[in-house]
Amino acid sequence: MKKIVLPVILLSSSLLYFSCEVLEQAASIVTTTAPSKPQLSNEEVVSGLKEALNVGIQNSINLTSVTDGFLKNKDIMLPFPEDALKVKQKALDLGLSNQVEKFETTLNRAAEEATKEALPIFADAIKNMSISDGFGILNGGDGAATKYLKNNTTAKLTAAFAPKVEAAISKVKLTEYWNPIITKYNNAMTLTGGEKLNPDLNKYVTERAIAGLFHMVEIEENKIRKDPLARVSDLLKKVFGSLTGN
Repeated sequence: MKKIVLPVILLSSSLLYFSCEVLEQAASIVTTTAPSKPQLSNEEVVSGLKEALNVGIQNSINLTSVTDGFLKNKDIMLPFPEDALKVKQKALDLGLSNQVEKFETTLNRAAEEATKEALPIFADAIKNMSISDGFGILNGGDGAATKYLKNNTTAKLTAAFAPKVEAAISKVKLTEYWNPIITKYNNAMTLTGGEKLNPDLNKYVTERAIAGLFHMVEIEENKIRKDPLARVSDLLKKVFGSLTGN
């Protein structure tokens, strides 16, 4: 019996030793071949964020500055001004439904026309952007770069964008559709003693057009964050690949 047990013990020990050696070799292979995360400098991160925003803005303008770019996009379409909804309802009551529809369409045409001029304004804002903590924005999650850009450039963009909107409003003759509606409404208010209204269309279109663009930029930024195919340069692949590992 002892003669049988001893060879079994020796065989088991040999197998155990062999298995450990195989596992060590496998671990060594995995350790030496496992991909390491790319080391990023703060300069690379900032450049990557700026490039991502530039790509996002270019794509967003391409989508919004065409006919129906705003009108047919339910997420950014400009509706009848919120502070003038009473005007809209009164106009409908007065049988001006066609004028209301034309006004809402032309409102969006003004935004579509204005965004054609937006690229250099946004590009300049990005070029002069200073990011103190690039890694914080990179790791800040969806829309972090767009939010930073929005918080730091909206006032300047509004000042620069307003004249473009005013020119667009004139080009598409928005006020020709607005004036009959607001005139009828205010005449009715004269008879009833109600409050007369005349919203600032320039301000409304400016604010909504910029907000719509930022919404689209955020969508494009998040594509770059999540989809390797959206990273159109080596820098974007390196910077945003560090987040996803691909």
